[in-house]
Amino acid sequence: MPHILIAGQLHPSGLALLRSAEGVTFDYVEEVSEESYAQRIQSADGLVIRTQPLSAATIAKAQRLKIVSRHGVGYDSVDVAALNTRGIALMSVGDTNSASVAEHAMMMLLVGAKRALRADSAVREPGGWGWRNRLESTELQGKHLLVIGYGRIGQRLARIASAFGMEVRAHDPYLMGRGQPPHDMRPVAELAEGLAWADAVSVCAPKSDRPILGAAEFAAMKPGAIVVNTSRGGVVDEKALADALVSGRIGAAGLDVFEQEPPAKDNPLFAFDQLILSPHIAGLTAEAGERMAVASVRNALDFLAGRADPDLIVNRPALAEKV
Repeated sequence: MPHILIAGQLHPSGLALLRSAEGVTFDYVEEVSEESYAQRIQSADGLVIRTQPLSAATIAKAQRLKIVSRHGVGYDSVDVAALNTRGIALMSVGDTNSASVAEHAMMMLLVGAKRALRADSAVREPGGWGWRNRLESTELQGKHLLVIGYGRIGQRLARIASAFGMEVRAHDPYLMGRGQPPHDMRPVAELAEGLAWADAVSVCAPKSDRPILGAAEFAAMKPGAIVVNTSRGGVVDEKALADALVSGRIGAAGLDVFEQEPPAKDNPLFAFDQLILSPHIAGLTAEAGERMAVASVRNALDFLAGRADPDLIVNRPALAEKV
């Protein structure tokens, strides 16, 4: 009888799907840490996991494991090489949260342009009303938005921003490398060119071995530009961003993800009132949370039943080499 381990809090609809599955048992560990679920992984045929790490050491304990199903689309916290060595499949939930993330990125662009945190303080703090006459708030209409990473989320954000009257361009070396221009979007081949053109930049790209936006990239941008990151911590160099906010090179920013999560209490970014922060929730609306829970459970069940959608298997090429 297949046994599935759920690592991290799951929407009730996902649990209901598990309970209704015939011939399947499961463990449910709500705490979000690797240590909390690792002690139970040795009996698991399938693992549904949130954002906590899945290391090679934990994978080595999972002698029965056949499928790891991510409750989301990113998998930088998973040791994919260790899964590949063992022939264990890794699946993602596909297009379940792109609308939520794109809306969140647009919200952060608006908050940055309107200096919404300062506006809120101007009403709440004694003597703050006069702030309104400083004219710090700006319009997005007519401004240039560079979207870095033009997958599902980037495409949705482009449509939303266009409706606000923004001119949007996209930089996506992956698509361009495959000979696929970013659909109907005007592509930007060189990042430096796009940064110099943009009034605002939104990062929708996966994490790589170095930050996409660091000191050199901020220096290439227009003074006062807005930067938003809803992708992964480490994609934006936080120290370089703090320095750019101090100097005014970056006028406002929004971060949903951090190099360390949760960030340390002494993180220097906390000092800026032109920076909006959120706790890695861009894809965690009520609707998307339910969709991801159901999809991640269904992926695990389908794989163990031999009917998985191959397009959702992240490491399918590596698994094919093992056959």
